[in-house]
Amino acid sequence: MEVVMFGYQEMIIVFLIVLLLFGGSKIPDLAKGIGKGIREFNKAKDGIRDAIEKDVSVDEISKKG
Repeated sequence: MEVVMFGYQEMIIVFLIVLLLFGGSKIPDLAKGIGKGIREFNKAKDGIRDAIEKDVSVDEISKKG
């Protein structure tokens, strides 16, 4: 699997396209929504990790006892 890295030129082109599509006034709202989505994803990921670790620790305790 090959990882694709974007250079500065590609990032500038993407930014200009976003600016044209959404306009300057909508970009802060768009960024806020993206940030909120990333926070929710990380919160869910951490919750799943905590549940798995809790389940593993319960299994280890029950095997010892």
